[in-house]
Formats: sequence, structure tokens, C-alpha cells
Amino acid sequence: MGIRAGIRGRLRSLWPLPPPGRLRTLSLATLANTVGTGLWVTASVLYLTRVVGLSPTNVGLGLTLAGLVGLTASVPLGGLADRRDPRNLRALLQLAQAAVAVAYLFVGSFPVFLVVSTLDALLVSGNLAIRAALVAAVGGPEGRVHAFATLRAVANLGVALGAGLAGFALVADTGWAYRLLVVGNAATYLVSAALIMRLPGYPPVRRLRPGPRRALRDGRFLAVAGASAVLSLHWVALTVLLPLWVVTRTDAPPVLVSAMLLVNTLLTVVLAVRLSGGARHALPAAATMRRAGLVLAAAMVLWAATGFVSGALTVGLLLCATVIYTVGDLWHAGAGAALAYDLAAPDAIGAYQGVDTLLAGLARAAGPALLTWLILGGGPVGWLALAGLLAGAGLAVPPLTRRALSNRPEPSPASDQPISSST
Repeated sequence: MGIRAGIRGRLRSLWPLPPPGRLRTLSLATLANTVGTGLWVTASVLYLTRVVGLSPTNVGLGLTLAGLVGLTASVPLGGLADRRDPRNLRALLQLAQAAVAVAYLFVGSFPVFLVVSTLDALLVSGNLAIRAALVAAVGGPEGRVHAFATLRAVANLGVALGAGLAGFALVADTGWAYRLLVVGNAATYLVSAALIMRLPGYPPVRRLRPGPRRALRDGRFLAVAGASAVLSLHWVALTVLLPLWVVTRTDAPPVLVSAMLLVNTLLTVVLAVRLSGGARHALPAAATMRRAGLVLAAAMVLWAATGFVSGALTVGLLLCATVIYTVGDLWHAGAGAALAYDLAAPDAIGAYQGVDTLLAGLARAAGPALLTWLILGGGPVGWLALAGLLAGAGLAVPPLTRRALSNRPEPSPASDQPISSST
């Protein structure tokens, strides 16, 4: 009986949903939202090419342009979350995203696709900043990094579930099956909005000075956020470059790409919360960010080594590097959230999160072209150059953080109190 209870307890510890309370409600909203993300991301290109009739070139061009325009929404909408209730704003944006998701059913040409995808990207970018402000409100100063890590684990679970469900449409490979996925994605936004509205309201305590301009002029914060944005290039390496590298530069079977992404997803679900505990405030988070840069650099070196080996050794190195990469990725995510929260002006959390989102988005937008040239053109030397860049960015964060903290006023007793308990 004790062994069975112990097994149940261990399994519960692996499950990312927190105990009942406000964070559980927000986690369920995230789960619903990201199941829809998994549905759409898995099948969107096939829907747009096979059902709508767009060319792959037009789809890629449209998504790139939409993504760049969408980044402009993060700062103003993040600032709006400092002046309005982030719960209501997030729910409202979820409803707008549901409408835009349905609009994909009426796309029949490239200009219409460009308009719809741009609206989609604007809402996604703005929603990320508003979500960060809502997480800060739900978690409070001591619980917001834990809440962020919890939601990341839940999001990975949701995307995996959505991708699995999308497989049925891919097997059917018919127009109605793909359209059903579009409707399903829209429905998940509605469910998410309804769950968000079950949270209490978080109206701002007082009228604030304009946050977006202040955040954009905070050079010391921008330096730390910029270093974190450079580190976020690792995500491009995993999702864009590594699959191409495996297929074109190693003798590993192509199916290994799916196995590596699955390993990354499962480890994120299991480890995201556990690896976030030591980075609640700026200085420990900066140390964690330095460690993340070095660990990510080590993963890049191992991926570079796969260009010189073959057979089982290649497979082993690729999987081992993916495990190491995931640890660095989770350290970076937790430390990045802590720094973005702790270095922000207490009355402009949303605006600062918007700036952090903007910089990371710019790095990821430039990443595919830069890393394709660097790694596919330079081979293992390109991986080593990326390793040096990631290590350098990580090492730069602690001194930049100390400099950012050096001119910060001491928090007042009122500003140091949690806005709300996470339970």
C-alpha cells in the first residue's frame, strides 16, 4: 500500500498543474490556449497551402512580415496592462484572437492572408506582455517566477496534446479536417477567456506615469534584456537549424528530429518548475543566466561534434546534447523572467515585460537567416561561434545586472507586498 501511494505521489509531482487556487485557474486557461496552439502550429502550413491554395513562399513571406509587424504591439499593450486590469485585458484579447482564428476560414488570397496573419501576430505579441503582467499579479513578488515556470510546463503539455490531436487531421488530409482544426483553435481561445474571468480583478492601485516610454529609455534594463534576447537564439537553433543539420550534415535518421523535440518537451513539463526555484530575484537570477549561457554553449559544442562522427555515436551525442540544452533553456527562461520582473519599475511591470518581449522577438526574427548562414554555411565552426556568443551573453549578465541595480531606489513597503497569493 505504501509503495502504491509513493508511486502515486511521484506521478503527481510530475504533473505540472498546481493545487486548486488562482494559479490552477490560470494554468487551466493556459492549457486550453496552448492545446489550440498545438492544433494550429502543427497543421497551419498544410491548411494554407493545401486548402487555401497559397504557395509555400507566400506563406513564409506572409508569416515573416506579420511577425515583424506584430512585435510593435508588445510595448504599448504591456503599458496598457499597467493602467488597466490585466485579467480583463487578457480575456478581451483572447476573444479577439478567437475571431481572428475563425477569419482564417475566409482567407482566399495572399493579401487577405497577410491582413489576417498580421492581426494574429499583433494579438499574440500583445498578449504575451499582458500575460506577463497577469502572472505578476497572480503570483506576487515572491511567487511570480514559480508561476511563470508552472505555466511554461503547462504550455508545453498543451502544445504536445494539441499536436497529437492535429495528427488525426493530418491522417485524414482533407479540407474539412483542416477546417475543423481552425474551429478547434478558435474554441480554445473562448475556453481560455472564460477561465481567465474566473480570476479576481487586479485593477491598478494608482494612476501611473507613462510606462512604455520609461521602459524604452531605461538603458540598463535594455542591456540586461538584450543579453537575454541574444541567449534566446538557442530556441532558433533547436527548432530551425538542428532539424536541417541532422538531415543534411549527419547520418542520423530524420525521425530522430522528432525524438529530440519530444525529449525537450517532456523534460520541460517535468523540470520547468523544479529548475526555477533558485532565481526569484535579480542577483541569483543573473548567476543562473550565466550558468544557462555556459550550459547552452556546451550543447552547441556537442551538436558541432556530430559533424565528425557516425552511427550510434551520432545519435547518442544528439540526444545527450538535447538533454543538456533543455536544462540550459529552462535556466534561461526562469532567470529571464526573474530579471524582467525584478529590474522593472514596480509601477510599470507590463511595459517592461513588453520591452523584454520585443527584444526577444527581434532576436528570434533575425535568428533563422543569421544562424542558417552561420551554421549551414560554416559547419561545425558555425556551431562553435554560436557557442561562444551564448557563453559571452551569459557571462555578461551578472555585471550588467549589478549595474542596473546600482541606481534603483529601495522598494517602499507598499510596493514590496505581493499583489495576490498564488493560491
